[in-house]
Amino acid sequence: MLRTIDLRGHALSPAELLTAVPRATAAREEAYAAAVAIVADVRDRGEDALRDQAEHFDGVTGHDVRVPAAHLDEALDTLDPVVRTALEEAIRRVRLASAAQVPPPSVTKLGPGARVEQHWRPVRRVGVYVPGGKAVYPSSVVMNVVPAQVAGVAQVALASPPQREHGGRVHPVILAAARLLGVDEVYAMGGAGAIGAYAHGVADVGLAPVDVISGPGNNFVALAKRAVAGTVGTDSEAGATEILVVADDSADPVLVAADLVSQAEHDEQAAAVLVTASVALAEAVATEVAAQATATRHAERIRTALAGPQSAIVLVDDLDAATAFSNAYAPEHLELHVTDPRVDDFVNAGAVFVGDHSPVSLGDYLAGSNHVLPTGGQARYASGLSASTFLRPQQVISYDRDALAAVRDEIVALAAAEALPAHGEAVTARFRRPGR
Repeated sequence: MLRTIDLRGHALSPAELLTAVPRATAAREEAYAAAVAIVADVRDRGEDALRDQAEHFDGVTGHDVRVPAAHLDEALDTLDPVVRTALEEAIRRVRLASAAQVPPPSVTKLGPGARVEQHWRPVRRVGVYVPGGKAVYPSSVVMNVVPAQVAGVAQVALASPPQREHGGRVHPVILAAARLLGVDEVYAMGGAGAIGAYAHGVADVGLAPVDVISGPGNNFVALAKRAVAGTVGTDSEAGATEILVVADDSADPVLVAADLVSQAEHDEQAAAVLVTASVALAEAVATEVAAQATATRHAERIRTALAGPQSAIVLVDDLDAATAFSNAYAPEHLELHVTDPRVDDFVNAGAVFVGDHSPVSLGDYLAGSNHVLPTGGQARYASGLSASTFLRPQQVISYDRDALAAVRDEIVALAAAEALPAHGEAVTARFRRPGR
């Protein structure tokens, strides 16, 4: 089911490692072209485009694109009390962890009368996307809305696909989670179209453009964010999920297999990769994966994901080689099942899960960490969703006359060096008049 990539005995350069990592690149290229067209359709035709897309992709017609408040109230009233308790605990934990991500204002005094203040300003309006195709993700409501609220965002809108099984409504558990968090602007729209609607606005349904779009989704959602970049801010392109497990002889093959299968459950495009120097472990995990994949609910979807070009067992010479491979891959989720984890060596990963009792599933729900993470190698340069996603650092500069005088000559010299004399004259003009 899982193919094997044998890199033993090969000293690969960083560039060669990048080409060796398993990726479904063709699928992403096709998704980008489709996403661009869908976003443009929503920009040009607004609500009509959203309704056509809902009929085509979701099998829904005649639904409320803007979700009525009564639907939110009804969903919360009928929410399973056990699920409500779990969501409330997830909210509490994510709120605590997110609060630690908000930098305090700071002041740097560069000399008498010379101050630079650092402030972190929240964006005004955020559009949150919550997937709703092959699974239901109330946890993603929590992971997106809570950091935005902690950051101080004034307006949070939420979108999720309309569900044919629920008469064209957004899934009731998602609506209930939104109501728990006080979100009352909710839209039944999905996929790349929802991203386009957030970026350009849809006046007919009362949707104003947002400043930042966040939330996970499939490759179409992720690449729609790329299509609207520059028009609106976005979090990382959190596309089809991926897990990379680095394991040695000490690892339990049953647990490693369970974690690979758990992520393959998301989507046929999900990536599940094991990197190890142990042939015995690799063989044991392959056997376990085959057994576990056939014994779970979404067996067909899991088999497709595990058999795809994005999934593999990678054999390497040692832990150093496994570390280099992982950093080249830059996984969304990295699990370390090794005797000596050396966490600081694994610099490129959205989130790192250490040891037998820290599975990705913990991070998906109740670790307190955020599960909206960069995919497709973006962890080399991008971070996961946090309160800082919705904050902009702003510098406030305050110099008095003496402080400016202390650097006057240097400013004039640099302005002259750059052939911008008026820059220097703007400073010297302040000293041709009596002090104010």
